[in-house]
Amino acid sequence: MSDYVISRISPADRRGQRQLAELLTAEGIRKDGNLDYTCGMFDDDYNLIATGSCFGNTLRCMAVSSSHQGEGLMNEIVSHLMEVQYARGNMHLFLYTKCSSAKFFGDLGFYEIARIPDQIVFMENRRSGFADYLKNLEKDPIPAGGRHGTETYSDNDLSKPCGSISSPRTAALVMNANPFTLGHQYLVERAAAENDILHLFIVSEDASLVPFAVRKRLVMEGTAHLHNIIYHESGPYIISSATFPSYFQKDEAAVNESHAMLDLTVFTRIAQALGISRRYVGEEPNSQVTGIYNRIMIEKLPENSIECVVVPRRESGGRAISASTVRQAVKDGDWELMATLVPETTLRYFRSPEAEPVIERIRAAGDVIHY
Repeated sequence: MSDYVISRISPADRRGQRQLAELLTAEGIRKDGNLDYTCGMFDDDYNLIATGSCFGNTLRCMAVSSSHQGEGLMNEIVSHLMEVQYARGNMHLFLYTKCSSAKFFGDLGFYEIARIPDQIVFMENRRSGFADYLKNLEKDPIPAGGRHGTETYSDNDLSKPCGSISSPRTAALVMNANPFTLGHQYLVERAAAENDILHLFIVSEDASLVPFAVRKRLVMEGTAHLHNIIYHESGPYIISSATFPSYFQKDEAAVNESHAMLDLTVFTRIAQALGISRRYVGEEPNSQVTGIYNRIMIEKLPENSIECVVVPRRESGGRAISASTVRQAVKDGDWELMATLVPETTLRYFRSPEAEPVIERIRAAGDVIHY
């Protein structure tokens, strides 16, 4: 244990933030845009010699000055960050690191989930975390009716009776649905019609303007007429753009490609566990990020015996329906436009008093059009 002091670097600490930027730059790391806690280790002259940060349940932006490497300072930074996370109640932790650093973090109690050779390794602090996640997915019965993950629903909920299917055609969809639109509904209906079983993963991270609990509810209500869906919360393994790190990628294109490759590596193992042979995605005419993701899926999924089905977007008024357009309509209070873009279940929610906090959150946002 060194004699150096570790303390929080607040956003208002100009000197600390300047030193942080200088240290990260010197070590070839870009400051991540998603950080909710940053610490620094300082020498006797209050010079920053090591740092690390958190976002949600991840550890990120960890670096030690080249003049102090080999002194075991990173161990202390990681230990400090883990204590901060445990104090927050986050016991299941994740990190992304360069392949060359994976063994170091392995020695600190982190276990590899997936890697992209020569690029990035995704790790967690539970030996069997991902294996347990896959086992829980596999516990679900083969349905002819809607089910949700490992949860059990009563006769009054959205589940449908289950039946037996031999050699079922099994597909998957992953969606954020921020919020659920007629475009999402069309995509789900197409996938459900063309397969015996559809595993529908709803991104469960709360990094969207519409909270997860609301998104999940609107997805399930908007697809309640379909009888062959198994609903899953994505959990921490289906990686969102908010949790994927950009800090040791050279540019945004590299970030997007690494994100897609790592996510597909994880998804392939999920698909193998569930017998998924198709993944459906919506065509993306506007978002460069999603376009890159779709291109990589089209290239890589067939290498693992998974067909990638790209479905043309549903249109309204000659324009592709998007959740961004819906959020803008909510922001503008344009209920007439909203009615042409979302199912009745989504519209009914947003016209209810229950939606007022979400509407205020959307209206307070500076930009609701996300590409």
